[in-house]
Amino acid sequence: MQAKTPSESIAVLTDLVLPGETNPLNNLFGGELLARMDRAASIAARRHSRRITVTASVNHVAFNRAIPLGSVVTIEAKVSRTFKTSMEIYIDVWIEDRESGIKNKANEAIYTFVAVDETGRPVEVPAILPETELEKQRFDAALRRKQLSLVLAGKMKPNEATELKALFTE
Repeated sequence: MQAKTPSESIAVLTDLVLPGETNPLNNLFGGELLARMDRAASIAARRHSRRITVTASVNHVAFNRAIPLGSVVTIEAKVSRTFKTSMEIYIDVWIEDRESGIKNKANEAIYTFVAVDETGRPVEVPAILPETELEKQRFDAALRRKQLSLVLAGKMKPNEATELKALFTE
């Protein structure tokens, strides 16, 4: 199985925030944003694995800025790291200034997807080869996040989490 780059998986979704998608403050509902991010991440995971993919977890969501009614929202998702059958997808959310057209980062999230066959059984996915400095940082951090998750779930002993230990011993 040939390794791929994060840029080969990129999915970009752009849409408007409409009145039916907002809360009483006229900002995009958080749940609506989560659904949009899930769709973009699903496309990125499918592009990387060329398989059916399912959401395994929402690992992190940061609602840093409200997204007001009428905003143009762009969601960029791409694979940041792969493991045997799973893929971590890093998602950046941008809002576009109506007058200048300048995009500002509003939110971000990290989802995990698993590639499956037609019966729903997990299947292996290609490795990922990060190219840019940001991709390399996200790639390295993904292993620490996975190890932390496994330790907290009781599926890995803390002394086996080598990447996490390295943060505290260097």
